[in-house]
Amino acid sequence: MLKNKMKMPIVLSLFTALFLVLGACSNANDENKENTQNTENTEDAENMEGMDHGDMNMSSSVEVPEGLKVAKNPTYEVGSQAIIESDHMPGMKGAKATIVGAYDTTVYTVSYTPTTGEERVENHKWVIHEELQDAGKAPLKPGTEVTINADHMEGMKGATAEIDSAEEMTIYMVDYTPTTGGEEVKNHQWVTESELSSAE
Repeated sequence: MLKNKMKMPIVLSLFTALFLVLGACSNANDENKENTQNTENTEDAENMEGMDHGDMNMSSSVEVPEGLKVAKNPTYEVGSQAIIESDHMPGMKGAKATIVGAYDTTVYTVSYTPTTGEERVENHKWVIHEELQDAGKAPLKPGTEVTINADHMEGMKGATAEIDSAEEMTIYMVDYTPTTGGEEVKNHQWVTESELSSAE
């Protein structure tokens, strides 16, 4: 009897110690899981910030910049359809587009720091000559500093930008339904001729 009485507290102590150890392991696993999730969320957010077109306005106003000239002989006429070959945004590449505007202008890629304080955007496609403040005669040379009047993306309007490239061409405004589903995008600005292919 005495031996059994002595064993009982030892057994209870062992159970208590085991319970505490298992509880600590469980808490540590939960913390590790939470830390891993937090790290993944942070990495996802950082990756999104690095995307050039993460904050792009899906649909635009039907209005076009003042002074923009309608194309005389566009490859894709207004009202016709074409396939978008560019991937500026998710669901864009491969989408069937309806041409709602075709214009002859100088088209630029630009790098700029958003007025919202986000990271610098490199080689943004596209900004046209008529969307630059006091731009003068086109085309502007690469390296020229300009102010953007367009608001294709959050923090773009009023930002100081540097011209990366300039090319005179026909540019298009299009309506399309993303291949990823969702509502139709109206009056998307801009898609170049080389970013379109025949829908036939």
